[in-house]
Amino acid sequence: MKTRLLVVNQYYWPGVEATAYLLTELCEALTDEYEIRVLTGALHGHGALPRREVRNGVEIVRVPSTAFERARLGLRALNYATYIGSSLLHGLTGPRPDLVLTMTDPPMVGDVGLAIAKRFGSPLLVISEDVFPEIATQLGRLDNRLLVAMLRQMIALYLRRADRVVAIGDTMRQRLEEKGAPVDRIRVIPNWVDTDAIWPQPLDNPWSRGKRLTENFVVMHSGNIGHAQNLETLVRATTFLRDLDDVRVVLIGGGARYTHLIQLAERLGAKGMGTLPYQSRDVLSQSLSSAHLHFVGLAEGLAGFVVPSRLYGIMAAGRPVVVAADAESETAQVVERVGCGIVIPPSRPELLAEVIRDAYEGRYDLDELGARGRAYVTEDADTRVAVGRYRELLREMVA
Repeated sequence: MKTRLLVVNQYYWPGVEATAYLLTELCEALTDEYEIRVLTGALHGHGALPRREVRNGVEIVRVPSTAFERARLGLRALNYATYIGSSLLHGLTGPRPDLVLTMTDPPMVGDVGLAIAKRFGSPLLVISEDVFPEIATQLGRLDNRLLVAMLRQMIALYLRRADRVVAIGDTMRQRLEEKGAPVDRIRVIPNWVDTDAIWPQPLDNPWSRGKRLTENFVVMHSGNIGHAQNLETLVRATTFLRDLDDVRVVLIGGGARYTHLIQLAERLGAKGMGTLPYQSRDVLSQSLSSAHLHFVGLAEGLAGFVVPSRLYGIMAAGRPVVVAADAESETAQVVERVGCGIVIPPSRPELLAEVIRDAYEGRYDLDELGARGRAYVTEDADTRVAVGRYRELLREMVA
């Protein structure tokens, strides 16, 4: 009989969030060994999805919850609250799990997992994709002292009592230790990418031709357009590159800062900047490969509180990256160690423009930088590697 694994996270397939995609891959890869039931929430724009379905061996239960657009903090909080209440009720009254797993979407969901685990006497695994509320306070998104203190207590509760906590980087591990997670219960397992699903394509490919990018030097951001990504730096950098007529800056994705960035670009008269919606997975290899250089930004002070997972997709596509982040962040450390790009401090658009200009003028071997990234993720950050690490951890917990 298979071990029964209950997974609690607001986002799962077909969500476009990084946590949704990673969690879906992990669960589907573990179905040979585990009977998996996922408690997920309603998705904005996907109201027709069934309440229950089985997909690739995973039972998906979509509990009743609101699904408002997340750009407004109050509506996002309502989504969180309704999901937490419904998932707690379903988890406590549903079948007994042998093991409970949560991510941190929403950040307080670990308390739901803890309550269910205690109810059934099951071990709890928390995968920390970010560190809350610190990420919100650093970004100035949350400044109510009473609310911040309450959230810190709620999150510290499950960090102290979870049987295992996964940090997705060494700096994040330090942050979690500071919040009270026992040192001996933390494991570091970085996020991953399916290197069979994303692989290097030529710059001139059907996707880039369809978007009329083949005659340009393309700098790209592909992923969430939120507060943490500090994309203002990229938009402002374009003002230093007005003399380069064939440089195109392409923002792919959506999020809370999308409208703000468009307005900023209009005010600055940003030249050569364009936007596209999220691209489907079946063209991701082509879209990522269409850029000469990718940009990954992280707002100042967020090192260890959040780790941009899109870096691995860029590396899988064999493209170089310029990272604008604190030197101690996992992203900056990986890029420096692997030698697959250039690292600069955050919020320095003039330095970013200098790097783009140098890349444009051939001062970097972009193909060599991209090849190093591809070699690294194939060996150390592929799906099979991460799933193997999770298998070992789950077996340890069950035993």
